[in-house]
Amino acid sequence: MQKINLEEKLGKFSEHWSPKIIAELNGQHVKLVKSLGEFPWHHHEHEDELFFVVRGWFRLEFRDHSVVLREGEMIVVPRGVEHRPVAEEEVCLLLFEPASTVNTGSAGGDFTVIRPGWI
Repeated sequence: MQKINLEEKLGKFSEHWSPKIIAELNGQHVKLVKSLGEFPWHHHEHEDELFFVVRGWFRLEFRDHSVVLREGEMIVVPRGVEHRPVAEEEVCLLLFEPASTVNTGSAGGDFTVIRPGWI
């Protein structure tokens, strides 16, 4: 049981769209990710996802609308809902999701990180 400093953890990596695990509880992972550009359209068949903006802002696109999230704001995307994160500038996000969640969900492809590393 140790405290976790998000800014310190964010300073340990620079790559985009490569989530890093910072904590685990009840079968869930807490992850940090830096994002820039467009992520593929995807959904998660069995997992809900929580996105919390630590630094910056981004747009979460859905097929029928978009939501802009700024620092200190969060959203939960229910399982099965197709979505696409878009970051026009670098954004730092905290993700909370089941440990089994693959970042690209149904899409697969070059952005897929099967086993995120711990930092």
